[in-house]
Amino acid sequence: MPENLNNAIVYCEGAFNTTNGKTAHGLVRFTERFRIAGVIDSKYHGQDAGAVLDGIPNGIPVVKDLHEGLIHATNQRLSISSFVIGLAPDGGRLPEDAVKVIKSALKSGLDIYSGLHDYLTENKELVALAEKNGCTMTDIRKPPDTSKLHFFSGKITQVKSLKIALLGTDSAVGKRTTAWMLVHGLRDAGYRAELIGTGQTAWLQGAKYSIILDSLVNDFVSGEIEHAVHEAWRVEKPDVIILEGQGSLMNPAYPGGFELLAAGRPDFVILQHAPARAEYDGFPGYKLHPLNHQILAIEILSGKKVVAVTLNHEGMDRPGIMKACNEIKKEHRIPAFDVLEFGAGELVNLIKPRIRK
Repeated sequence: MPENLNNAIVYCEGAFNTTNGKTAHGLVRFTERFRIAGVIDSKYHGQDAGAVLDGIPNGIPVVKDLHEGLIHATNQRLSISSFVIGLAPDGGRLPEDAVKVIKSALKSGLDIYSGLHDYLTENKELVALAEKNGCTMTDIRKPPDTSKLHFFSGKITQVKSLKIALLGTDSAVGKRTTAWMLVHGLRDAGYRAELIGTGQTAWLQGAKYSIILDSLVNDFVSGEIEHAVHEAWRVEKPDVIILEGQGSLMNPAYPGGFELLAAGRPDFVILQHAPARAEYDGFPGYKLHPLNHQILAIEILSGKKVVAVTLNHEGMDRPGIMKACNEIKKEHRIPAFDVLEFGAGELVNLIKPRIRK
């Protein structure tokens, strides 16, 4: 981990260990942009964030509020410089309670990072408070000026790296986490791998080649995907490029993935799936489309194969995970892995023979 990281406190009140806290989850598991000194959620006050999330302590405390987080950091001789909104609610709206805490953070001299659709830099009161206290506010999802965006050109065909799209059967199903673990697994195996981040959390985690898909004008989505992939290949010359999926092809509120297939032109697809999930996340009554339908849709649209399924093991124990993997392999004739539970080694071994020499 780089030594010059900003020490940060992550705000996730009422949402940690739920799908609405997935930005905080990503930062607790891994980030090259910050050093996380604490997570705010009074429900888990006094517990270890890693233990709450994955059952593995990582030394990041969950604190009840900002004041306690700053005191804890002082006791650890850490100087906090950043305050990150770790919420990821439906629609990306900023809760009113969070605004109050942001004001306190600005008064404490902290820079603010938000990946929500309510832009802090358009709140006059917050802007004035930031200026008064010498702080910056970064709205990660704020649309960039169109003069800086790229239109699809076809240069994606120049990319020689193996390209893998890591899509999902739903939103908030663990696509980004699995993508990062695959990148790290490939690097540990001696390969050069890069992640194309497509959401605010990947950016916060330090994805070097990162775009925020839902901040873009639609005309430029394909071009920005193509440009990010091409830049990663041109600059880094990686063996493998992993494209992080967003939403899912059939999600009623967050349909996503087609742009990655059309513009990113992956060589094949890995599909993240939660076997115990019956309905689309956050939408009771909207039954999750069967796995075979989702695989078929991806393969028809892209002309590429889904070569593996990766599991989100929510609501499952270890025997249940193994049973689900075996059932997927038997029914769909493709292997299934749970990299969060068992590591990415077997998935890396599946990919190795496909990496271009």
